Amino acid sequence: MIFSKHRNLTRWIIVIASFGIISLILWNTYVFFQHFKEEQRKKMDIWAAAQSDIQQNFLTDNINPVSSKVFFDTKNDNPMIVVDEKNEVGFWRNLDSTKLENSDYVNKLVAKFENENKPIELSYFDSEIDQEVTLGKLYYGNSPLINKLKYYPLALLLIIFLFSAVVYFFYRSSKIATQNKLWSGMAKETAHQIGTPLSSLIGWTEILKTEHVNPEYIVEIEKDISRLQTITERFSKIGSLPTLEKSDIVKETIDSYDYLKARSSDLIEFELKAPDEAIYVQLNRQLYSWTIENLVKNAIDAMKGKGQLIIEIVQLEQNVKIQISDTGKGLSKKQFRTIFEPGYTTKKRGWGLGLSLAKRIIEEFHGGKIKVLHSEPNKGTTMQIELKSL
Repeated sequence: MIFSKHRNLTRWIIVIASFGIISLILWNTYVFFQHFKEEQRKKMDIWAAAQSDIQQNFLTDNINPVSSKVFFDTKNDNPMIVVDEKNEVGFWRNLDSTKLENSDYVNKLVAKFENENKPIELSYFDSEIDQEVTLGKLYYGNSPLINKLKYYPLALLLIIFLFSAVVYFFYRSSKIATQNKLWSGMAKETAHQIGTPLSSLIGWTEILKTEHVNPEYIVEIEKDISRLQTITERFSKIGSLPTLEKSDIVKETIDSYDYLKARSSDLIEFELKAPDEAIYVQLNRQLYSWTIENLVKNAIDAMKGKGQLIIEIVQLEQNVKIQISDTGKGLSKKQFRTIFEPGYTTKKRGWGLGLSLAKRIIEEFHGGKIKVLHSEPNKGTTMQIELKSL
């Protein structure tokens, strides 16, 4: 119990620490992005000042060499455009000049740049007229590097999400594997525990025979002992890989059918449709009969002990199909797959292991398929087992 508490505490610490690290990375990314934009703004302010200085001294040919260096030689990847008060383009850089002839395109471009960055006023002071002269506004967009950095947090979140999904599925698979080992161990232990009193019962049966007990009683006791032996074999084999033998699936199905019919209510109308010739498959007889019993018992429960149950064997070229149909309450399409999950049950009493066990027996041990072939609410369900024939 103490170990379990510490383990849960450790998991919560790891989860909280992970969220803290993720938040720190995202915050640092945001700060870096804003800092980068500020540096870009400063660079554009310097470039705008250089342009204003050049524009002011263009006619006098008294251009400051520093302004000339900044304006002409500084590498600038930002797309930019200068628009005067008459909405005419005076200067641009890193843009397609042919598109700038379209006024609608220029207006959309200006709106886009203004949304990304605050425009910069271009002006200079004219000493001759003693007033500020406005040259226009410099609109500029984000550099290609900033545009790439915008998607960095999303990419980071996607990577974290994928990593979390991998960890989750790994943890879930590990947990399922542990549960399977637990169930397998419990199955073997159950088989072992049943085996001890079963051996004793066989001995007591032999003694009763010598005591001249009514033979009919002995026969019924032997039937129950045989049934317990079958259950013991099933539990012992479900915990390990069972041995498959060449068997007539028609005969094995009929045996299970006869057994279940004899022990079911008279209100259940049983019907068997099977070919006269044998159909051979690789089969473990005990586990197969267990699967048929689970499917039939589920069908009887779905019909609430009253209705029609049909078992049909259909032979194909390379496969054989066993279909079990009932006239019960049916299933919704959402339940077609979930009914095979461990623990899923629609009964008030039940472990929800019958169909998941049947799925494991057919698909993992026999290499076949089991599925809900057809079902309609309040009309019935047809379950199908498919195996390779020899």
